[in-house]
Amino acid sequence: MPFNRVILKLGKHINSGLVSGCHSGYCKQLCTIVGNEEKFGKLNYPMFKPNRVVILSRITRYEFEKLMYKDATEEQFKQTLKRKRSDYRNMLERHKKHYNCLEKMTNLLRSKGIETKVVKRPQFTSEVLDWADAVITAGGDGTFLDAASKILNIDTPIIGVNTDPTRSEGRLCLPKEEYSALNFDRVLERLLSGDFKWKWRQRIRITMSGYHAYDEPIELSNQQLQNLEHRYTEHVQENEMFSRPLSEKGVKKERVLPVRALNEVFFGECLSSRVSYYELSIDNMPGVKQKSSGVTVCTGTGSTSWHCSINELTPEAVRDILNIANKECSASLPTYDNHFVEAVTQKFNDSIVFDPSELSMGYSVRDPIKNGVFQVPSPRGMAKRIRIASRMWDACLVVDGGCSFRFNDGAIATLEILSEDALRTVEFD
Repeated sequence: MPFNRVILKLGKHINSGLVSGCHSGYCKQLCTIVGNEEKFGKLNYPMFKPNRVVILSRITRYEFEKLMYKDATEEQFKQTLKRKRSDYRNMLERHKKHYNCLEKMTNLLRSKGIETKVVKRPQFTSEVLDWADAVITAGGDGTFLDAASKILNIDTPIIGVNTDPTRSEGRLCLPKEEYSALNFDRVLERLLSGDFKWKWRQRIRITMSGYHAYDEPIELSNQQLQNLEHRYTEHVQENEMFSRPLSEKGVKKERVLPVRALNEVFFGECLSSRVSYYELSIDNMPGVKQKSSGVTVCTGTGSTSWHCSINELTPEAVRDILNIANKECSASLPTYDNHFVEAVTQKFNDSIVFDPSELSMGYSVRDPIKNGVFQVPSPRGMAKRIRIASRMWDACLVVDGGCSFRFNDGAIATLEILSEDALRTVEFD
């Protein structure tokens, strides 16, 4: 009997907690089978039959600006935007288009007998997620990431619908050319008919220990940095590059953060102009003290985003490297050929990206400081487990650019990818 058939037969008798060590992609999705076949089908036979759906709506630029000037009249607000060189008319038009799309989506779902709630980020709580069978995001990638980080139940699928396809790329959303919110009737038709595939995207789990382990998260959209400047405070024991392996001995406080990272996690000082100081351990190796502009750790989904921007090369840089190689090796690579240089560049940049389903993380040390005291042996690489201990004064741990936790001296974070944290998303052929 084929392996997938065996897994499907055993699915109802196996504890989902045992699947993390299984072989093949079927195992990492096994726990989604139990109790959900009537709503979402089997692995090879997807269904979308939810009773309740929550739509997470993005906050439009018009709404955001109105919150900044909530006491102003509409005319005063218009003049304020004019002084800021912002286009009031265009902003209002896009705001209205978004809400027209939102109304269309809501009406179509309800016409199919699906109970529907529309919420904004502050109302997108664990209680709402417990109520909903599925999540639909109305916005772009930012709205999708907001929702994805808070979904802790692997049973809950998420579908991203772009409500502003002319201004938003929406790579995490359904293809905007055919399946934006303007064509939500097509989207719903394909979903309800099972004409799609489930796509599993791995996410990063973060365990915090030491100081700040139980601090509440800060939404970056509401954050205002009001911290003292510690630029000239000396770090202790800077000359010790290597240390003993990071140990949890003596550390009492530890918790798994209530969010998962779909794109990446950033560690560093809140002010980018300030040097970040920390101790980094890759795959249980001894911790190495480093200084840089911070560290990013991404999933396969996030490898096309910030991770790629940090590490990708330009054709000009590749041409320079090939010219040096020609001189050093007495070679004659055709560096005058733009097509050749661009092909090599593309080949390298493609190698930075990895699959969203891969159970690995990609890390990047930004602008590493290398001198007689500090070294960064591997500024970029892949890992199964990462631990970072803060030696910083005004630092943050940021999840997907939206949710921030304090990460000052004494805080330790452990990052790993577990199959039970995978996010169930939709893919159209």
